[in-house]
Amino acid sequence: MNHVPYRPRRTMLYVPAHVERHLEKARHLPADSIIFDMQESVPSSLKAQAREQLKKAFENPSFGHSEKVVRINPLYSPWGQDDLRLAASLPIDAILLPRVESKQQVLDTLIALDSLDAKHIQLMCNIESPFGVLRAEEIAGASDRVCALIMGTTDLANELKLNPNPERTGLLTSLGLVILAARAHRKCVVDGPHFDLKDIKAAEFACRQARDLGFDGKAIIHPIQLTYANDAFTPKRGDVDRAQRIIEALNEADRNGMSTAVIDDRLIEPAMIEWARRVIAVFEAVHALGQTELLGQAKRR
Repeated sequence: MNHVPYRPRRTMLYVPAHVERHLEKARHLPADSIIFDMQESVPSSLKAQAREQLKKAFENPSFGHSEKVVRINPLYSPWGQDDLRLAASLPIDAILLPRVESKQQVLDTLIALDSLDAKHIQLMCNIESPFGVLRAEEIAGASDRVCALIMGTTDLANELKLNPNPERTGLLTSLGLVILAARAHRKCVVDGPHFDLKDIKAAEFACRQARDLGFDGKAIIHPIQLTYANDAFTPKRGDVDRAQRIIEALNEADRNGMSTAVIDDRLIEPAMIEWARRVIAVFEAVHALGQTELLGQAKRR
């Protein structure tokens, strides 16, 4: 298997494609990924305007270190084909498909992209319905070009008829199933957004809950949330030091004909080396962006 450099997706910021000032502001924000949204945040009457605005914005394709993703409208909606044609013509990294509920949706989009000579563009899939959750495994494994699953938790919670609560108790089974599907296929998986913009403690809790559940990052709907999410998903120096000790201890154990090691009176099994390498990869990738350990602050190029 070829080594692929780790790409952080701690924060994926949704930016409405029809609002010029938001597009321009996004150039200078410390978001790992920017999702230029032509779907949910754009009124039906402004879909054509969103395409024109996004095309104009990409006359200057510089958005710092941020990965560039376009969320199109459903492929067979009145706007989907035009969205796809525009996205295929832009210097972007990926297209985000809304409300994916089957492997066939992924395959149909790839066929359409290939016909537009855009085989280099990856796909991300919004999982935001019961069918999407139940079929997450086939969606994640539909193609090597599927690089991430991104939760749409508001729509999912509504369809599950859940009352909102900070712990998201009713969503935990669905979140776990999607994480499991993504990990089975070694794909990135990102939690849905937190909608309370003013409650800092709630925002921090949401980010840390997502991290502890196993997500790689969190979707963001307002720049004020970037600080908390970047911090939650950035390994701290203590984590990195422990990861390095684990790798060194297991390597030493292997040289001595043993498969396990002991650190601070805790048994370390070989499987821990993958955790350790991942922690170091995330830490190094984040610091390569010029970010500090303190709340994911960054200098933008």
